[in-house]
Amino acid sequence: MTAAAPSTEVLGGLRAAATRYLFFTGKGGVGKTSTASASAVALADGGRRVLLVSTDPASNLNEVLGVTAAGTPVAVPEAPGLYAMNIDPAAAAAQYREKVIGPYRDALPASAVGQIEEQLSGACTVEIAAFNEFVALLTDPAITARFDHVVFDTAPTGHTLRLLSLPAAWADFLVTNPGGASCIGPLAELGAQQQRYAQAMEVLADPEQTTVALVTRPDAGPLAEAGRTAAELRTLGIE
Repeated sequence: MTAAAPSTEVLGGLRAAATRYLFFTGKGGVGKTSTASASAVALADGGRRVLLVSTDPASNLNEVLGVTAAGTPVAVPEAPGLYAMNIDPAAAAAQYREKVIGPYRDALPASAVGQIEEQLSGACTVEIAAFNEFVALLTDPAITARFDHVVFDTAPTGHTLRLLSLPAAWADFLVTNPGGASCIGPLAELGAQQQRYAQAMEVLADPEQTTVALVTRPDAGPLAEAGRTAAELRTLGIE
């Protein structure tokens, strides 16, 4: 079943009422990428500077827009003012591992370096490294200055709920575990990010800055999941 494109009336209303950050989420296959892309194009057509970001590890944003999006914004030639990027969790984790390990390669024995690499090889490292990329989009002054809107084409609902719950989760973890190490290295490194995590949560919970759109279609399964998602988002302070 192919998802229908949003109507001109819907896109016009969105353009008029759009907050700085817009998230499109929902069950797999309901048309999140189509809706997010159409909304981003509509905003760009209205003269806004827009960054369209996919947080889905299985993103098809490149195919929809006809560009090769990567970890930095890439201009979409046929939509002036629109830029696209993909958050690649594996690439983010690799960059973070090298940032942590690089300074020690010539200072420690190979066995010690190997132990650090093993500590930073798990799924937790991938998750938090990708999450840091996501947080930067919500808190980086350079992004705020460059773009009027950041539109997120998210992974299916469960992944997105996990992503949106991480700012509070990691902030709480750092308060209760002020020393030692974690799956992403020394906690001092994460501690330096604590203020950014708190800022990200404030942005997500502020209806003047953030809109979360639940994409669905008129079938029982997607509608039920949208209802559950709305309830879970409220527990995170996100309407």
